[in-house]
Amino acid sequence: MAAVPSVPPPRERVVDRFLRYVRIDTQSKEDQPQIPSTPGQWDLSRLLADELRALGASDVAVSAHAIVTATIPATVDRPASVPVVGFIAHVDTSPAVSGANVQPVVHRDYRGGDLVLPGDPSQVIRAADHPVLQDLIGDDVITSDGTTLLGSDDKSGVAAIMTMTDTLLAHPELPHGAIRIAFTADEEVGVGVDAFDVAAFGASCAYTVDGEVLGEISHETWGAKLATVTFRGHSTHPGTAKGVLVNAAYALADFVAAFPRDMLPETTEGRVGFVHPYLGTLDVETSQVKVILRDFDRKGLEAKERLVARLAGAAAARHPGVRVDIDVREQYRNMNEVLADYPALVENALEAARRAGLAPLVAPIRGGTDGARLTFKGLPCPNLFTGGHNFHSKLEFNSRRGLEKTAETLVHLAQIFAERARG
Repeated sequence: MAAVPSVPPPRERVVDRFLRYVRIDTQSKEDQPQIPSTPGQWDLSRLLADELRALGASDVAVSAHAIVTATIPATVDRPASVPVVGFIAHVDTSPAVSGANVQPVVHRDYRGGDLVLPGDPSQVIRAADHPVLQDLIGDDVITSDGTTLLGSDDKSGVAAIMTMTDTLLAHPELPHGAIRIAFTADEEVGVGVDAFDVAAFGASCAYTVDGEVLGEISHETWGAKLATVTFRGHSTHPGTAKGVLVNAAYALADFVAAFPRDMLPETTEGRVGFVHPYLGTLDVETSQVKVILRDFDRKGLEAKERLVARLAGAAAARHPGVRVDIDVREQYRNMNEVLADYPALVENALEAARRAGLAPLVAPIRGGTDGARLTFKGLPCPNLFTGGHNFHSKLEFNSRRGLEKTAETLVHLAQIFAERARG
């Protein structure tokens, strides 16, 4: 086998891009009438568009929903013979933990042991809890200061794609077909790709760069549903409430407490699904909770939906006068239902990671990506790693090598499509 050419350096380091992007507050928010749900997402989207233009990308545009798209023109002689490949990441961060005033900390030349985050010393990334830290000895580990999340989900993906763009545009001697770039909004609240125009994007396939463990490639997510359970009571002045007041909050509390412990996210792993009550409001008249349902098997997902209905009905029955309404909607499906027909997408990604010096693996995602929904909209879209860990947490971290190897893998992947199209 011929030696793999090294990837030439970009004009700007991926770490520097990443540190710039995480300082912008792009936290999304649920149940908002507009996309994007928060104004900060516009700030990063506009910055990325400006940077893409400065790098020399073509067709740079920002949609009415803050979706940034651009083209890296082909460098091969017969570009029509090479599939147009897309690379996609999202600009927003999770509503679960504050993304305001992120102060990234670079722990240079990490030598092992616990990482105490300086902004809140009670926040400690413990080596005993994170064996992967052993692999980062000698690397530069990047965290927040402990008062916010870091934003590696998914600004690491954004930075890697921007660095790939920088590298390819600065080095036209690297052979590749036309490449399409997209940065989406509101991925974390599950609505951003509602506004994504697959036909206008013009790619035959794509990759989301939104994963975690370095080298991990995913063509399978679980199926996902969201149940909104609303208990309705009757309010009156508590001083004259006897025989009149019906407190919906008690029914909600009973409902949440009834979930089997072995079906919660904190007790499950691997291919075991879960139910997860995560957001709600308590009030005498109306108490509501949102419950996410996850399972890799469609029948398992349906069983969890039935469980929610049974437990909600039983909780309401224990409190005379309480009524319950349940609304269940599909969020996304297991993208392997489609991607099983596109094995070359995973094979190409595995080869790209190997060329970057990694030992890649294929694993299902215990979560979702924009790619899960885009796959069912006609854009086959596996997910690629970013090197990040502890997403949606103040203990989130990535590393210099994680970011660099992700960007390097993308450059190799762009070239592999051109190589294999030539046969």
